[in-house]
Amino acid sequence: MRSRNPVFSRRGFSRDNGYAGFNATPQAGGPAVGTQADPYAQGNPYAQQAGNPYAQNPYAQQVGAPPQAPVTPGAMTMDDVVARTATTLGTVVLTAVLSWLLLPVDEANLGKSYGIAVVAGLAAMVLALIQSFKRRPAPALILSYAALEGVFLGVISSAVSTYIADGVVAQAVLGTMAVFAGVLVAYKAGWIRVNRRFYGFVMAAALGFVLLMAVNLLFTVFGGGDGLGFRSGGLGIVFGIIGIILGACFLALDFKQVEDGIAYGAPREEAWLAAFGLTMTLVWIYMEFLRLLAILNQSD
Repeated sequence: MRSRNPVFSRRGFSRDNGYAGFNATPQAGGPAVGTQADPYAQGNPYAQQAGNPYAQNPYAQQVGAPPQAPVTPGAMTMDDVVARTATTLGTVVLTAVLSWLLLPVDEANLGKSYGIAVVAGLAAMVLALIQSFKRRPAPALILSYAALEGVFLGVISSAVSTYIADGVVAQAVLGTMAVFAGVLVAYKAGWIRVNRRFYGFVMAAALGFVLLMAVNLLFTVFGGGDGLGFRSGGLGIVFGIIGIILGACFLALDFKQVEDGIAYGAPREEAWLAAFGLTMTLVWIYMEFLRLLAILNQSD
């Protein structure tokens, strides 16, 4: 199962090029019928040893049977994912608070602070793209991305709180936390079934959403005003809600991706990729909440 996340979609833990093995039955001594040997084991120093339980695709089993995940030394665990995610998100929060305090958005410093925020946001985007194409996770690169993203979020959040409505930042944070907790509970309870249909629907919806936002941005840059109005007024509210819902769906895909990685016995360093992807998804949800709340307060 691949996530829309550029990190996960570029090099998903399962590397199965889709859904190989979902409806397969294992054969003794070889790959399951209708499947292939685990691509994660091909050319992987962690999975080439004789007797390695991951020499075949662990999904090559009967439908409904959960993937088996024998404990292997150096394999990624949920504790690893939690620890790396806490470190990455903590870096975002710390630099966001510092930028809020050190980069004021008053009339005298607004232009300077905005300039620094834009540069930091673009640099964070570049680092995210670099990491997504690297063969292995680079913790220093991931933490640098988190720090720069925090600078951008801190200035933008301070500006919204100062010029639109005080208190919206706390509301956006609480909303993001609520979405994360709600999706996690729904996923663990089985209320959200991440399968091929779910994946296809979310990816199609995300593609349409991104294309519309890109067109709206072009009209805003070259035509001035609010572009096509997708980010203001009634349409802005609708698209803000859609953005949050899509972010929640991507969280479910990310949870599935992490679960698959643990089941596959991915190396411990892959926990940094999980943290990176989850952080990007949560940042997106936060930004959608912040934008939605800003629109709602402007219309009051």
